[in-house]
Amino acid sequence: MARAVVIGATGHVGTYLVPRLVEAGYEVLAVSRGEAKPYQPNRAWDAVEHVTMDRGAMEKDGSFGPAIRALKADIVIDMICFTLESAEHLVQALSGNVGHFLHTGTIWTHGYPTVVPTPEEAPKRPFGDYGIQKAAIETYLLGEARGKGFPATLIHPGHIVGPGWAPLNPAGNFNLSVFSALARGEALSLPNFGLETVHHVHADDVAQMFMDAIANWRASTGESFHAVSSGALTLRGYAEAMSHWFGHKPRLEFLPFEKWAEGQAAEDAQATWEHIARSPNCSIAKAERLLGYAPRYSSLQAVQEAVAWLMENGRIG
Repeated sequence: MARAVVIGATGHVGTYLVPRLVEAGYEVLAVSRGEAKPYQPNRAWDAVEHVTMDRGAMEKDGSFGPAIRALKADIVIDMICFTLESAEHLVQALSGNVGHFLHTGTIWTHGYPTVVPTPEEAPKRPFGDYGIQKAAIETYLLGEARGKGFPATLIHPGHIVGPGWAPLNPAGNFNLSVFSALARGEALSLPNFGLETVHHVHADDVAQMFMDAIANWRASTGESFHAVSSGALTLRGYAEAMSHWFGHKPRLEFLPFEKWAEGQAAEDAQATWEHIARSPNCSIAKAERLLGYAPRYSSLQAVQEAVAWLMENGRIG
């Protein structure tokens, strides 16, 4: 039985990926700090071995990479690597000791898009520490794969959505009051003309792409793939569709960003700016061609499932 280690196994994607691995016949070791549980229950977790590690503390003393290597995995899936130094530490420990290494990136590696839908190979201009670090990790891993044969695959999710957590809303931030306003049929202000885009993906579709990449080892190693839905949404289109879903006629108004931001909490305005400045709209043509990727959820379907869960749990109303 092949052994798969998932680092950061109890997060959004791990909630769906770990059961998929178990059901596919893998022996699964879930590495985490032991502080969180999966967002959704699944009996497959009963077959999972839980390994408690504090990655941050162990990287400081150099023990994390060797500890992962000691698990003797055929496949290592890293869900929570955020710095180049962290990636280098793990790769150096695993080189020659793993059959497939999969890294979770982000579509934020692109920064400002210059063509849409944006393909993986488009020139990248990341900004902000998160995007810059993730782009540096991608450059490093692809270099190790293509130059030295390290069996790395990169999966770049969009705005991950699923039951159990708040999705990115039609204003480009995570304030649940936006959904509540739409649910009550109230007017909603959006920045600019509402034409910037956001690109959601259901966590289970991301999990499926990891499985597709594992099943297509030869095609996936040394490559990066977008894991998003089949189409992005404009803020305007997103708000209108959610209004209709709630049973109301859309009541939208549009303001220049600076004027709109004056009426928002500072953290909400900043989050909106971070998202609309990138305005992602990413192609999945490469994943479709090489991996057979076929997302089950549209952006709206993914969001609506998550919002329905929030309503059932009294967090939107």
